[in-house]
Amino acid sequence: MTEHDAIEAAVEQFAEFNSLWHLITSSQSLQIDLIVLIVGLIGVAVAYRKFSAWISDHRISYFRPHLSRFIGILVLPLFAITLISVTNAYIQLFDLFDGEGMTAVESEANMMAVATFARILNSINVLVIGYAVAYLIPIILTKREKSTLERSDFESWYEMHGFSDDDGDLFHKIYKWNPPHRAPSELGDEKFRELLKTEEGIRQLESFHTSKGVSIGSYTKLKDNAFELWKESERAKYAKYFEECISGDNESGRKLKTGQDPEEIYPIDTWREERRLGGFVRILPGYRPPGYAHKMRKDLPKSVTQILPLGIFMGVVLGVIGSWGVDLLVLATATGGFSIGLGLALQETMQNWFAYITIRKDKIVTEGERVKLESGYNGYVHKITSRVTYIRDALSESFAVIPTRQLINAQIINYTKERKMVPAIVDVGVSYLNNPRGVTAILIKVGRRAMKEIVDTTGAHLILHNKCPHIDENRPSCGCDKVLVGDINHPVVRFNAFNDSSLDFSMWVYVRDYGAQFRVKTEIRMIMYEEFKKYDIRIPWPIRTIYNSDEKQEEEEIAKLKKKRQQVREEYGYGDLNADGESE
Repeated sequence: MTEHDAIEAAVEQFAEFNSLWHLITSSQSLQIDLIVLIVGLIGVAVAYRKFSAWISDHRISYFRPHLSRFIGILVLPLFAITLISVTNAYIQLFDLFDGEGMTAVESEANMMAVATFARILNSINVLVIGYAVAYLIPIILTKREKSTLERSDFESWYEMHGFSDDDGDLFHKIYKWNPPHRAPSELGDEKFRELLKTEEGIRQLESFHTSKGVSIGSYTKLKDNAFELWKESERAKYAKYFEECISGDNESGRKLKTGQDPEEIYPIDTWREERRLGGFVRILPGYRPPGYAHKMRKDLPKSVTQILPLGIFMGVVLGVIGSWGVDLLVLATATGGFSIGLGLALQETMQNWFAYITIRKDKIVTEGERVKLESGYNGYVHKITSRVTYIRDALSESFAVIPTRQLINAQIINYTKERKMVPAIVDVGVSYLNNPRGVTAILIKVGRRAMKEIVDTTGAHLILHNKCPHIDENRPSCGCDKVLVGDINHPVVRFNAFNDSSLDFSMWVYVRDYGAQFRVKTEIRMIMYEEFKKYDIRIPWPIRTIYNSDEKQEEEEIAKLKKKRQQVREEYGYGDLNADGESE
């Protein structure tokens, strides 16, 4: 046997045992190097954990969450790649597998060991780079999605003519309203010209809508960088929220800490999402318990950007496997039948995915809107995903989980699309012995009290106004005068029917969103009870009141407060109100 044949035999024999274990046991130097490499990787992992904890405890992770996650993901592969590259270079440059004193056969086998180990290190390098890319791409896509949502928030701010917590009248510092050349037919030319003379009248015209729901006039942009100015305003709000959290000047009464699990302070993206779901009202720092936002979202299904890293990394793994000579075609053939079955099984999933794209593109439904499903379930759109949509009951008692495709395939009633204001209607029946005009006047007084007195936990009015009453008290507007259409004067009182045992009335006021009507109606009934008792407006009970011979006596009792009721009529009127607040 020649030397060449001996070398080929040795190579074949080495190939038979060419496993990682054989490679490790073949060289003591290799064993030492692997130990150093493993210790180095463990050190990198420990350093990465400490770095992640450090960066999560700093402001950047709250003010720039995408940048902090990008840096956090990038650091681990950079450290690992550096360690692996240094090890590989050391092997190549300093000839770790020393072949001195070996026979030709042993030297050839040693060279193959060097090449194989270098290939392993290169494969690890590729896997680490693939891991980095797999997690960095979703961060970039998420940042793009959040930027799109931020632009959508700006559009909502424009439609609402500013948010209730804006610093000053930011909207009118950026946009100027231009009145139409002709008066709307619903107003008339004389009234239109009169309103144009005062700043308050101009604001009423600005919020005016015709009977067809069309606004009047147009806007001129005073600042070219309107979007940037709005973003600066929103970031200033978040900075104030953050400072109040860490300073202790918040609803919890203590200093909230960063980097906690569960989180005590919202990052800016979560803060924006909570504002979006809450109608863009101010987020009170420390008002919610720690981890509130996470608990509300923990059961939501994974989005595509969350699943994407696994798909990218699996593609990298298959590429590495293919580079080692594994026939991927055979692997694909073996899994072909499974893939076909999987495709059929995912047919509905793909329908949901395309429905999701359509909903996002055309803004058919967005998170925070109040909808009623075909089944009758009524609630807020909590989260729209590429698979299912969560509809949250108004009282947070339950979630309806529906396939996303149903939002475009089924009949959905949207209560808050573009216009969120809805009427709160309270029906009441009074005795036939009461004068209907006097009852109407007292109901108008009830409505006026309700408009001013009924507020939420932040002090903001629940009933819309043409002009926020807080302004008269030298306080900033709470936003109750932002979205009211100008041709609606309320409270509106209607005398509906002569019932068997009562005169039936209804009172209408307009509230800022669908959910506010329930509390408003309760509070109105409370005020109504007080005013009816004060002016002796009687509600017949039981359902049918039978008079024998005491009707005259009851009329005399009611007549005792006739003068007080007359005063209310003179002050509040008893019909529809004109723009000056006088009865017609």
